[in-house]
Amino acid sequence: MLDINFIRENPEKVKEACENKQAKGVDVDKILELDKKKRELMTNLENLKAEQNKISRGGKENNVLITQAKEIKEKFKKLEPDLKNIEEELNNLLILLPNIPFDDVPIGKNDSENVVLRKIGKLPKFNFEVKDYMRLGKDLDLIDTERAAKVAGARFGYLKNELPLLEFALINLVMDITKKEGFIPVIPPVMLKEKMARGTGYFEATDEKEAYFLTEDKMYLAGTSEQPLIAMYADEILEGKELPKRYIAFSTCFRREAGSYGKDTKGILRVHQFDKLEMVIFSKPENSKKEHQLLLKIEEKLMKALGLPYQVVNICTGDLGRPVASKYDIETWIPSEEKYRETHSTSNCTDFQARRLNIKYKDKSGKPVFLHTLNGTAIAMPRILIAIIENCQQKDGSIKIPKVLQKYCGFKVIK
Repeated sequence: MLDINFIRENPEKVKEACENKQAKGVDVDKILELDKKKRELMTNLENLKAEQNKISRGGKENNVLITQAKEIKEKFKKLEPDLKNIEEELNNLLILLPNIPFDDVPIGKNDSENVVLRKIGKLPKFNFEVKDYMRLGKDLDLIDTERAAKVAGARFGYLKNELPLLEFALINLVMDITKKEGFIPVIPPVMLKEKMARGTGYFEATDEKEAYFLTEDKMYLAGTSEQPLIAMYADEILEGKELPKRYIAFSTCFRREAGSYGKDTKGILRVHQFDKLEMVIFSKPENSKKEHQLLLKIEEKLMKALGLPYQVVNICTGDLGRPVASKYDIETWIPSEEKYRETHSTSNCTDFQARRLNIKYKDKSGKPVFLHTLNGTAIAMPRILIAIIENCQQKDGSIKIPKVLQKYCGFKVIK
């Protein structure tokens, strides 16, 4: 949510952000109109309150004062519901506003206009026919989507034999690297109250269609650990000396993938249920850009440790999520497709989520102010497993395990 004072002072900038982010159903002029009416009504009510207090201090009652008091009471009865209705209408519009992108975010309509910042690592060269991960997974008895479809439907899979051990190895690698940067390990709830789920700011766009909602319990299943982690400090005021607070969370995540109809329908690249390690940081506003670079640095460190070729992408305005002011993706090379696919992202949401969830910290003067929230993928399964399987395949159909993982999983090759 944006600060109403910022909207009043920068209406054109807010309109520009809505246009560049392609935020639909947002009327900035209507917001300003309602805000003006709200302030006028509040002033009228304050004046009536002052008159009421003056009458109550007037001493002995008389007919004139009694009449005035009744008139004021009637005015209160009319104005208070008006104020409540205007506040509700205003808030319903405010929550539709997207965060303001940073000035260095490229302007663009969709992912085709994202900007590649750098490419790291040499693309693998094979002197044999390259197999895709599903063929390798079937040959080595690592992936079973047919039985998963029988049990749960499309976009599910059984990970078997060495593949779960490879996932656990990746988890341990991430924990070792992030602990050195002061991240606190967390296993969060994967169900959220509706207020908390909406507080992260994604559901006003298309993301509500992506979420699983438990009707009887009125709870959402988490689409990422970011959601329960950010909500952890809802309605709290932290001490400034506590910041930054850095967390690394492991959880199973759930997405309906409603917006990806027809895309990646086979295999396990795009699934309804997956495991993920997510980094979240609560930061002072003046340090959030530095913390964002730290998240990207950790993601790249993990990729370099795994020896996987990747590219870093600066996400354009039209491809940014509603709460996001700046975002980088890491896309990893997938040999069978001969292209890079997204495996990581990291976002700076500034105070957008903190305002919606009322998360503050005490600044140097002791004044409570909204903090900044950031998030970043450490490892997302099964996409990173897919990248390892394909990039590390060998001529005999086996998969060579990245050296950095061998001490965690206990084997060097899957064959």
